[in-house]
Amino acid sequence: MTALHAIARLAAAVLVAAAMSAHAADGSATAPAREQAIFAATDADPAKWNFVLGNIANALEGIGADKADIELVVYGPAIAMLKKDSVVADRLAAALGHGVRIAACQNSMRGFKIEAADLVPGVSVVPAGVVELIRREHAGYAYVRS
Repeated sequence: MTALHAIARLAAAVLVAAAMSAHAADGSATAPAREQAIFAATDADPAKWNFVLGNIANALEGIGADKADIELVVYGPAIAMLKKDSVVADRLAAALGHGVRIAACQNSMRGFKIEAADLVPGVSVVPAGVVELIRREHAGYAYVRS
């Protein structure tokens, strides 16, 4: 593990802890049964994908997969990384296997001429990635910038 990866993992852990602390300190009488976080990917750079997928894995490990609702919304040029032949296809399948919801933007799919059949099995399609992101934040999901 390089120093950069170690720093990135530490930063992700701090962000998750801060989000959890902020939620606990908001004065609500009861905490949600599950922690909710949403990530977004907009870039087709494999290094950036490995970073966001690493942050998701860290969140699952830190919170516990059974206590987390995590979603990755993908739009823009990043949409190509959801294809079955993508360099991160195995990591996407692993995330899906741990209960992560991966949402592909239909607008981006149309723009990049990608069909649902081209995607890693288990990836869901939403009409608009940015709208999905907005709705999840409105519903209480913490937006984790990666």
